[in-house]
Amino acid sequence: MKKNYLLSPGPTPVPERVLLAMAQPVIHHRTPQFSALFRVCLEKLKPIFGTKNDVIILSSSGTGAMEAAVCNCFSKGEKVLVVNSGKFGERWGQISESFGLNVVWMNIGWGNAADPGEIKKTLDADPDIKGVLMQATESSTTVKHPVKEIAAITKSRDVMLVVDGITGVGVFKIPMDDWGIDVMVGGSQKAFMMPPGLAFIALSKRAWEKADKAKNSRFYFDLKKEKKNLAKDTTSYTAPVSLVYGLSEALKMMEEESLPKLYERQARTAKAARAGCAALNLKPVTQSPSEAMTGVFLPSEIDGARFVKALRDSFGITFAGGQDQWKGKIIRIAQLGYIGDFDIVIAMSAIEMALDGFGVPVKFGSGVGAAQAVLRGGFEV
Repeated sequence: MKKNYLLSPGPTPVPERVLLAMAQPVIHHRTPQFSALFRVCLEKLKPIFGTKNDVIILSSSGTGAMEAAVCNCFSKGEKVLVVNSGKFGERWGQISESFGLNVVWMNIGWGNAADPGEIKKTLDADPDIKGVLMQATESSTTVKHPVKEIAAITKSRDVMLVVDGITGVGVFKIPMDDWGIDVMVGGSQKAFMMPPGLAFIALSKRAWEKADKAKNSRFYFDLKKEKKNLAKDTTSYTAPVSLVYGLSEALKMMEEESLPKLYERQARTAKAARAGCAALNLKPVTQSPSEAMTGVFLPSEIDGARFVKALRDSFGITFAGGQDQWKGKIIRIAQLGYIGDFDIVIAMSAIEMALDGFGVPVKFGSGVGAAQAVLRGGFEV
C-alpha cells in the first residue's frame, strides 16, 4: 500500500473534519437553515480579510472572483496598471483586456517582486490610470509582493488597488481596511483547506462607489446583485450547499487555532522548507519568497517534469512543478492550509530520495535535519 500526500500549493489537503461536514445531507439553499449557516461563514470571513465590509462568496474558482473584480469595478476603456511577474499577473491583464480595459503592462520578470517606487513613478507619469491589479503571492513564481507599501501609494490618489489574495489570504496578514486595499479576492482551495469551488471577494467603500458607476458587461458575477442578496443571508443563484458546510467547518478550525498562531505556523513551515532546500543546495527562485510556498530550481541535469512525476507516481507525494518558462526547471513546495510541520519533514525526505534516484549526490538527512532544526521550536516536551 502507498500512502499519498498532497503538498502542492493548490489544491491543498482537506481535513477530515471538513470532508465529514461536506458529507452531511444537502438542504435547500432557500431556507432559514441554510441562511443561518451562510451568515456564520460571512461573518467569520471578515477578520481573515481584515475588513468590516461584506465578503461575497461566489460559486467558482478564484478566477471567477478576479473576473468579478474587473467587470464590476471598471468601465470599458479605463486604463489599469497590471503588475505582471508570472502566470497569474498575466491573467489579470488577460481578463482586463477581455472586458475592454486599456492595460498598461508592468512586466517585472519572473522571480522579482514589484517595486513600489516604480509603481509610484508610473502613476505619477500617467494620471489616467485608475487601477493597479496585482497578486499578494504570485504562485507561479512563489513571490510575495509588497502590498502594504503599494497600498500606501494608491490610497492617496484616485487609483483602485485590486489584489489577488488567492494564495495569500489566510496565509499571512493582509488587513484590507488598515492598509487601504480596495478589492481583494480569495479561493477555497488554498489556506481555507477546502476543495476548489468557492471564491471570495471583498470591496472597500470606495470600490463599491466605483462599482455603482462602472459600466461593463456582467451577469453571473454581478456583485451589486450579490450584495442585495447578502442582506437576506443568501446568494443570487443556487448555492453549493455542501461546500458551504465544509467552509463553515474550515473557518471553525481556523478560529480554534487563531489567526496569529495560524500565520506563525505557516511562517515556520516556510522557513523550514527553505532551510531544507538550502541544505540540499537547491537555489531559491526568488529573494522575496511567500510564506505560502517555496520554489527552488532543480539541478540543470534533471528533467523537472520527470522529477515531479516520479515523486507523485513512485513516492506518492504531489508537489507542483514550473509553468511556462519555468516548466521542467523548478519544484514548488506548499506550506499553507492543512499542511503541518511533519509534512515538511516528509517533503524534504522525499526530495532527498528523489534527487538520489536521479543521480544527484545527496547526504541523506541533510535537508531533513535543516528543516527539523527550524521546526523543533514549535514543540514543547
